[in-house]
Amino acid sequence: MALPIPLGLRSSFGIKIDNRPSSSTRPEIAIKASLKEHKRKGTGNLPYSSPLQRTEEIASAFGLQLTVLELERLFQEAADPLRPNLSGPYTPSPPSGFSGRPMRVAYQGVRGSYCQEAAVKAFSSICNAFPCNQMEDAFDALEDKAADCAIIPVENSIDGTIDRNLDLLLRHDHVKIVGELILPVNHCLLAVPGTSRSDLRRIVSHPQALSHCKTKLESLDLEVDEVSNAADAARFVSENRISNTAVIGSRIAAKEFGLQVLEQNFQDRVGNFNRFAQLGLEPSPVRKENYSCRAWKTTIAFSLENGVSDLFRALWVFESQNIPVTRVEHRPNRSSPVKVVGKHRYFDYVFILDLEGSVCDSGVKTALSQLEEISPFLRVLGSYTCGLVA
Repeated sequence: MALPIPLGLRSSFGIKIDNRPSSSTRPEIAIKASLKEHKRKGTGNLPYSSPLQRTEEIASAFGLQLTVLELERLFQEAADPLRPNLSGPYTPSPPSGFSGRPMRVAYQGVRGSYCQEAAVKAFSSICNAFPCNQMEDAFDALEDKAADCAIIPVENSIDGTIDRNLDLLLRHDHVKIVGELILPVNHCLLAVPGTSRSDLRRIVSHPQALSHCKTKLESLDLEVDEVSNAADAARFVSENRISNTAVIGSRIAAKEFGLQVLEQNFQDRVGNFNRFAQLGLEPSPVRKENYSCRAWKTTIAFSLENGVSDLFRALWVFESQNIPVTRVEHRPNRSSPVKVVGKHRYFDYVFILDLEGSVCDSGVKTALSQLEEISPFLRVLGSYTCGLVA
């Protein structure tokens, strides 16, 4: 079966298509016309209040006649124990000898996402990892005690920091960074089992993944479409057996949705990494057995009385204690966005620093005490160990 990806999965900032001759019989044009008619009748742009509603919208975009039973089937637990319920958390069976409740891990995104992959890497396969479609939901799950911990992406080595998650860390006072995980990016070319390269007419993925694979995509001379979520696209391709379309996604998406990996490490660059933060409500315990043999990092947030002009003084506090500063970020100071000094007005910021060392180190304690003298606001976001998974 060869169907186009529904426009509901495509991103809002356009579709990149190659320069092939256009044709009035192309299925994409039929789908666009169907959606325009759908919106004209007043049913377009509705918020997705439930997974079933979202599937109905996709079905409508395709002009498919799905019964209620068929819709429910899409969100029922599959018979295969490795395929969890699409609308809920995955609770794998604990191995023999395991006792106690599996750790409940909230991760940002959907099943098949890179964040799910990071959750399994960070907390092992016996954790109960469940998706949070909205970024803030992972933080809420922690604070509501629905999750024991959470994992969020914070940075990509090519595209930089995810500012929204920094803002959420600042907003949620009780949430702490308790660990860090750096994973190499492995963009996989995924397709329905039995599909060969010669069968492909189109490749779809999130714009970020497409940009990471730009050179290889140009060499294939295939149509390229942007979608808002690669994992959702992988699920859709799998469920509808779309044999002419490949998705650039994660290895865990292939496992979750039964797709074939046509090629691993499809990205152009070697040395592309994602950085994830592990979150909890309690600070990481400092134990003697792991303190001396593990690399520790501390993340702090602070504002400055005189704004950016005081940043040198803040950094000197750590330099004077021989504490390396490994990252400097800034976010708008939402509680006081504009600072007035004399006749001048300028934006005020909260600075976020990563430091080598633990808050238990005497040098870090001294530096933070000195920083308090020039900072009206100072908070330790976390002190934790960090790791790189090959």
